[in-house]
Parts: sequence; C-alpha cells; structure tokens
Amino acid sequence: MRFALYGLALVGASLLAGSGYFVPEHRVPGIGVDRGEMTPEVLQARTDRMIESQTFVIMREPEATAGAERITGEKLAPLFRRAAADIGWPASLLSAVAYLESWGNAEAVSPAGPRGIMQFSEATARIAGLHIVRERRYQITTERRQVRKKSGKMVYRTVRHRTPYFVTVRDDRLDPKRAIPAAAKYLERLESRLGARDWAIFAYHCGEGCASGLLPLAQSAVHHKPTVAEMFFAATPARHRELYEALREQMQRDYSPTYWFRIQRADQLLNLYETDPEAFRELAEDYRNPDHPQRRVGDRLSVWLKSQDIAYRSADDAPEAVLDDPAFFGFSLAERRGTASPAAYGALLYVAFETRRLFEEMKPKGERFVALRATPDSGGEVVGIDRSNLPRGERECLRFALDDLGWAGYLGWVPASGDAVHIGSSPSSRDFFATVFREASEAK
Repeated sequence: MRFALYGLALVGASLLAGSGYFVPEHRVPGIGVDRGEMTPEVLQARTDRMIESQTFVIMREPEATAGAERITGEKLAPLFRRAAADIGWPASLLSAVAYLESWGNAEAVSPAGPRGIMQFSEATARIAGLHIVRERRYQITTERRQVRKKSGKMVYRTVRHRTPYFVTVRDDRLDPKRAIPAAAKYLERLESRLGARDWAIFAYHCGEGCASGLLPLAQSAVHHKPTVAEMFFAATPARHRELYEALREQMQRDYSPTYWFRIQRADQLLNLYETDPEAFRELAEDYRNPDHPQRRVGDRLSVWLKSQDIAYRSADDAPEAVLDDPAFFGFSLAERRGTASPAAYGALLYVAFETRRLFEEMKPKGERFVALRATPDSGGEVVGIDRSNLPRGERECLRFALDDLGWAGYLGWVPASGDAVHIGSSPSSRDFFATVFREASEAK
C-alpha cells in the first residue's frame, strides 16, 4: 500500500519523564493514548489515513474492477445521477454505496439475506417503499400407503398430498430502476433523522438503531455533535469505555464503524477509474491474489511483502544485539531462530511502546505489564509476538495498538500458529520504523 507518512511528531522524552522505558522521539500523532488530545489537524490527518487504508479492503476483492465498470457504465450511471439529484446528494456518493454493497450486480444475494444492487434486506426494502410479492402455490405428491379397512383387511391406496410453498413474483430490490431511487430516499430519510450525511451513510450499513445508539455515547465522549470520524477516534480501552465497547461489538459483527471511511475511499477509487482506468487496473493488480485470482487476499502482509522481504541478510551484527533489555524496551526475544530488519524491530519497539503506555493509562486491576515475547522467526520485515502469557488487559491494549497503527496505514498483522501474531510494516513506513530502531540503539 502506497502511503505518504503524515505529520510525524518529534516529541521529547521529557513528556514521559520518569517512565523508565524507551520513548521514541519520532511519533505517529493521534495513536492510542494520544487520541485523547487530537487537534482538528491531527483528526483530519488520521481520517485521511483511515480512508486511504481502506484501499486494501476494497481492491483485494476480485470484483473490484468489474464492479467499477458496471457502476460507471451507461446503464447505471444515469440512474445514480437522477436519484442523487432528487435528494441533493453527489451522485458519486450514491454510486459508492452501490459499489461496496454489490459491485453493481443487480442480482447480488447476500448469505445474510439482503438482495439487489443496493443490498436491501426485506424489512428495509418495505420501509423504503419497495414491493416484494409472493404467491402461494402447492406441490402435489402421491404415495402408496397401506391402510386397514373396516373389515380389518389391509389394502394399499394412493394418497395425495398438497404441500404449500411460496414463489416470489416481484422483487423490486432486483430492479435497479426502482432500487436505486429507493436507496436515495432512504438515505435522505436517515440524514433527516440523524442530522448529518456521514451518519446516514454509517446507518445504511449498521442500521438506524445501531447509529441511534452510538450517537449519544459519542456525544458524551466529545461533548458536541460528533462526525462519524470523531466517534471512531474518540474511544480507547482506557477512555470512554462504553463507547469503546459498543464500537468493538459492531466491529466484531460486520465492521460497520469503518463503513463511512470505506465509502469515501470507494468514491475516490471510482473517480480514479473514470479519469484514469489504466491506473485503477494497475492498483487492482497490486492487490490481486497471485495464487487464487478469484479469491480476495487475506491480509495486508500478503500484499506488502515481496520475496526479498522474507529473509533479512546483512553483513552487520544482528540488530537485536542492542535490544536485550525487556524492562526498558517492553519486549524480549524469546527465540532467536532468525533475524529481522531494523524496520521490523522498529515496528516491534513502537508496538511495545504504544501498548505499554495505553496499559498504564488503563490501569487494569491486579495486573502488571509483561514484556512482549517476540520472535523474528519469519525473518525480513516480519516479527512474531506470542500473546499467550499476557494478562487480559494488556492483551486488549496490544490488540488496540496493532489495529490503531493498521488503521493509520503503518502496520499489518495476521494471526499465526497458536496464540501468536505476525506483524510487519507497510513499505512506506519502513524508513520511519528504522529511525525508531536507531533511536533505541542510541538510547542504549
């Protein structure tokens, strides 16, 4: 993923004076504990990065290119323009919703039940004014059954059975000429009820009840009517716990809290397809599953890592030689089956730093911070972290730090064997993490 690093903060260690552990001077603004003190500029930068990081989620799908062709084609594009004009929205936003929901496939069917280009559930479709009509029909079957006559004699008779079943004779969800205007009106209704366009987009995926439940929690956290982005970045395991728990529940259900960000990126990508289709196709090729082109890529590391990144070879001394101080650096090298690059160790240092300071703010009752057990067993740009010995609170902080750096485009991680994870930095952030490693070397 091609990211341009934004606004790296140079923060003196004096801000964490007395911490007794490694504090990098080069820092990523707005991560973990620093979410509580984000300026409008940092919030905007984090929002932009979050939007850009959705490239992976969208472009890894095998239908990404074909979907862009359908959405922007002459059959559908006029429908989006007319429907969007009726509610005063940009047509590109309505197109982006359809793109993510169905890839422009009018007959798309979700295993969960929604159907059509706008992926309406049956209940929501009826609310939006769409018709779904079913007719009762009967299947006639016969069987030979042995029955007893009054005389007591057993005889065989043919018995007929009428089994009712229903046939859908009309489903407006499958007709783009009806479904697209209905979706536009439904979004307009959500905007009116929730008071903002970004919340309407969020509710389209999460549900109106979900959005209505999160809105007051977010207002309590930020003390004003928040944007969806402000809501997303307002909570951590240590701050605004109720909002954090609610967001985590929705993330585990269907990643709804990231939907607005995905729509913004889908809008940008569709514009790229229209203005420079060749550049779009090159981007899609970057995210294509090389082994199974008809399956989506499973994780960011599969996209970022090239063959030369798997094994690190250098004539220099092993980088980990200077990192043998778990109390100071926040991790120990449990097994030394290989070595990793300075950037990989810098990423590990940064993860340990963010995990520890979030843990200290969270103050889990009865727990003490445990140094992460790390293994450079994959070599190159990847390091493993064993979570099996971590107390519950620290484990939660580690997961949040990994996710937060991932949403900012710096890091990818994937579960490994047992209770371990493999972490690796994005190609564009390797220089940053290598700098963090040099700081650690000088600190020792």
